[in-house]
Order: sequence, then C-alpha cells, then structure tokens
Amino acid sequence: MLAGDLEEILEAVGEHWEELRGARVFLTGGTGFFGKWLLESLAWADRRRGLGVRATILTRDPEAFRAAQPALAAHPGFEFVRGDVRSFPFPEGAFSHLIHAATEASAVLNRDRPGLMFETVVEGTRRALDFAAQAGVGKLLLTSSGAVYGPQPPQLTHVPEEYPGGPDPLAPGSAYGEGKRASELLCGLAAGDKLEVKIARCYAFVGPHLPLDIHFAVGNFLRDGLAGREIAIGGDGTPRRSYFYMTDLAIWLWMILFKGGPSRAYNVGSEDDRSIREVAEAVARTFDPAPSIRVARTPDPAALASPSRYVPATRRAREELGLIQRVPFAEALARTVRWNRQLKTQLP
Repeated sequence: MLAGDLEEILEAVGEHWEELRGARVFLTGGTGFFGKWLLESLAWADRRRGLGVRATILTRDPEAFRAAQPALAAHPGFEFVRGDVRSFPFPEGAFSHLIHAATEASAVLNRDRPGLMFETVVEGTRRALDFAAQAGVGKLLLTSSGAVYGPQPPQLTHVPEEYPGGPDPLAPGSAYGEGKRASELLCGLAAGDKLEVKIARCYAFVGPHLPLDIHFAVGNFLRDGLAGREIAIGGDGTPRRSYFYMTDLAIWLWMILFKGGPSRAYNVGSEDDRSIREVAEAVARTFDPAPSIRVARTPDPAALASPSRYVPATRRAREELGLIQRVPFAEALARTVRWNRQLKTQLP
C-alpha cells in the first residue's frame, strides 16, 4: 500500500543510500510511528539497491510487531531484539550507524507520570550512547523535539534552531521537553572524533501508521471523518500548528543522518501553519460529503489576537542540506485517508 511513497523516499535520498551498503544499523523505537517509516524505507532501499544492510531493532514486544507487521518483520536483513530502552542488553559486534528514535511524545505519560517520562527519555539516551561507544558506531541520529524550545512566543511565527528559549524547569509538564534537552546535551558530550552526532528536532506529522485514537489533533479529526461523524475540536480551535507528511519526515531523517553537520540540530517539520480550526476544515474537505465541525469553546479575543503556536523554521535544513517539503498538506491528508481505507478493507 505504500509503494508510491517508498519510491519517493528512495529517489529523494538517491545516491546517499550507498553509505549503508554492507552497513549494520541499530534502531531504537523501530516499531513506533517514526520507526515503521524508517524500517519501511530502509527495507525498500535495501531491496531496490541491493545494499546488503543489516538492522537490529530494539522493541519491547517483538511478537506483537511481527503479528501486526508480518511482511516488514520478515525482511531478511532485520533482527528484532527484546528490551527496555533504559536497560537493554547490548547486541554483540560492531555497528556503523545508530538511530535513537525511542520515546514517543505521550501526553498521558507526560501528564500522569512526568518523572517516568523524564527518566525514560534521558536514561534511554544514556543507554544508547553507552552502546554506541562499545559498538564503535560512527554516526548517531537522535530524534529530539520542538518541545526543547519551551512555549513559542505568539509573536514568533516560526522557531529557528538558534532560539534560546526553554521549558519551565519547575513545571511537571515540562518533563518531556526537559528530557529531550538533557538528551541533546548527553549527545553533545559524547560526540567526538569517533562519533558524529546529528539531532532532528521533530514537530507534528501526518501519514499512514499515525495513531488516530490518542492526543494527536489531526489524527482525531481523521478518525472522526473516517467514521462518518462530525469532527470534534476539544478546545477553541485557535492554536496554530503545521503538519509534515511521513515521506518528507523519512527523507529528512535519512539525509540528516547521512549529511547533517556534526553536533548539529535541525528542525524537522512544515512551515505551512494554520489554526486547529483550519486543520479541521482541511480534514473535512478530504471527505465527500464533508462532515460538520463542532468547536467545544468559543475563542476569547486574547486567544484570537495572540494564539498558541508550535511551528518550526526550517531554513537551516533547506540551506545546508537542500531539503524541502515535497507533499502539501491537502495531499498528505488525502494519502492518509486513502491508506486507512485500504487498510480497513484488508483487515479480517
């Protein structure tokens, strides 16, 4: 179902795939939203280019992943190992590349158990770095987050990598953002002549494999539309967000790993921002007939004049790595809806 998307990633990364010829890659978070796309695109590139790459994927539940993704799990170059990111046993032998993509942005965990969230993010990164040192890893990519910047000032429409802000260190809700900041610091301390560290500060995304039943607003709107019911906005619809399609995410992550500057951070996301109300309207237009939209709260004038924002500036990635957004938001929504409908028809 993803052949067209995977071919786009293959062609965009192009000759840079050759860096993985005969390579051995270790991936944490390989069975999550980001990880599935990294594995799908890696398996596709391996088959199409005959790379002979081997990947070892850390997961808490290999059997569950094999049951959910049997074709991907059966790729001959993939090995799945069980373990917790904070304490996993080190696989034997040398590895050339490490992608640390574990610890998704769980709003529930960050709210209910912020201490565990912080510990998982930081100790998972520390464990990955210790493994990188033992295994002789040459390049490491950390998937960080735009949460490292803290609340975005309303007057700053797009946050650049140089922005010096940060989360409130005394607020329990800052556990995820502060954990990612600490992880970046650990990576900076570990970087050196033997280890190149690259940082991807990721924002908001849409595409196949996106969970539709957790805290992602666009996922909830798509769920409502696919179910044939009205789209429900839980707030006032004024916060501004932007969404990147997953082929663009995969291209950017691979290119940052291969070509990003050492100890360099890059924002990863779309600059095409819109209000949550406008996001819901765009989702509604994806369906025929378009569902109605219900907004839980009427926005007050202050929210309209100075909305909350979570939008990156991506000039660094464009200028240093030649990266661009290839899939417009409307097309990203259409592809996501099409994939979910195809998936439903294939389920037993």
